[in-house]
Formats: sequence, structure tokens, C-alpha cells
Amino acid sequence: MRYALALEYDGRPFCGFQSQPSGCGVQDTLQRALSSVANTAVSVVAAGRTDAGVHACSQVVHFDTDAQRAPTAWVRGVNVKLPTAAAVLWVQAVDDDFHARFAASARHYSYLLLARAERPGLSAGRVGWYHRPLDVDAMQRAASQVVGEHDFSSFRSAQCQAKTPVKTLQLARVRTVGDRIRFDFSANAFLHHMIRNLVGALVYVGAGKHDEAWMRSVLEARDRRIAPPTFAAAGLYFTGADYDGRFGLPATRRDLVPWV
Repeated sequence: MRYALALEYDGRPFCGFQSQPSGCGVQDTLQRALSSVANTAVSVVAAGRTDAGVHACSQVVHFDTDAQRAPTAWVRGVNVKLPTAAAVLWVQAVDDDFHARFAASARHYSYLLLARAERPGLSAGRVGWYHRPLDVDAMQRAASQVVGEHDFSSFRSAQCQAKTPVKTLQLARVRTVGDRIRFDFSANAFLHHMIRNLVGALVYVGAGKHDEAWMRSVLEARDRRIAPPTFAAAGLYFTGADYDGRFGLPATRRDLVPWV
């Protein structure tokens, strides 16, 4: 039987989502917990892979098992086995044609940035940081330059394994939320480090190092070497993925909780 599951986690204790030989990935941790409850080996497939230090509000996965367990066992039972930095939100039986990765029509991320002279203390590891004020309006105008279907090679990690750099960015929004700057991105799929590279370029615009038109020129160059360095992982959150309503899933997207 196939199940869909949503998981939230603090990315700091893990080496990213993907399974690693050392067993330090979120995937490794979740698979161990599920296998313990199922009393047999269980493997999972995720909607998106997050890097080390990146968090998730609603990471959607699926897994197959013949084990018969009450619904509460897949939530509360698995949570007992997980470390405190990760928790299952819900589990639901789904049709066999559901696939957490390939059935997702869109993926969503948010990035939180603290722009002040003093580094973060209370929110260290949960927000990115830039040491001076930034022009949010200029960053929003620059972000609008990259919305749509484009070749995002300039914002792609050298280690990216995607078959094509062409992605459709449906949303790139920058706004002030309290004392932080929030970046929201939605796309059919993302390249490795794509969001952190976009944020890094937008910060350059916000700091006055370039105007908003420069963002478009970087995009059109299709050359990673001319773009700014990759921004820190700390402020990045995977907030969910979209699926066809026929799967009947609970909410697969969650906004950042107020205390972040």
C-alpha cells in the first residue's frame, strides 16, 4: 500500500534531505523511524531535496509498505522514533499512481533575511543575515525580471544534476515582514542552489551594488561565473508542493509559523 506523508523539520542537525552513507540525512532518519514502526524496511521519495541547514514546513513524501497500522501509528508512532528536530504532520493512504516528486505540479520556498548591523542571536540558524539595510522595492523590481520560463544556468550550482536548466518561475516576491525581509518563490521545479543564488543576486540589488535591470542581464548571460556567491542556507524553508485534487490530500503547503 502507498502512503503520502508530510514532515516538518529544522535543517540544522541534518546534512540535507537526501540519504547519505553516514545516515545523517532527513531521509535516513525518516526511513529508520518508519521501518521501526512497520517492522520492515521502508524507503521514501520526497517532493524536493533540501540542502544541509535548509528547513521544511511541509516536505511531502510517499512510501510503500504492506504493514497494517492504525493511522495514528504512522504519525504518533513515527514521531516517537524521530529526533526532536523533525515531526510527521499527517499520513494518508493514496492511490499507487501518486508520486511525491513526479506528481507535484509546483514547489514553494520562502527565505527569511535579517538586514541589520548586528548578527542574529535568538534566530541564529533560522534566518539569513545581511549587515546593512536593503531596498526592498528595488529587490522586488529585480525579482520581477526573472519570473517566467527561462534558462536559469546563471543561478545553477555546478553540482546540479537536473536534466535541463529551463524552469518556470511562477512567483518571485520580496516584502518586509516585521524586522525581516521575506522572499517567496514558486516554480514547477528548482535547480540546485537556485533560490539561494537568486537571493544572493537580489541582495546585491538591494544593497545598491547593481540596479534591477542587472538581474535580467545575469539571467540572460546563462553563466554562473558572473552571478554573486550562493547565499547562506539558514533562512531557506521548503513550504510545500501542489498536487492534483483527485489525490484528496490534506494541506500540502504550510506558511512559515509566526515565531520564525
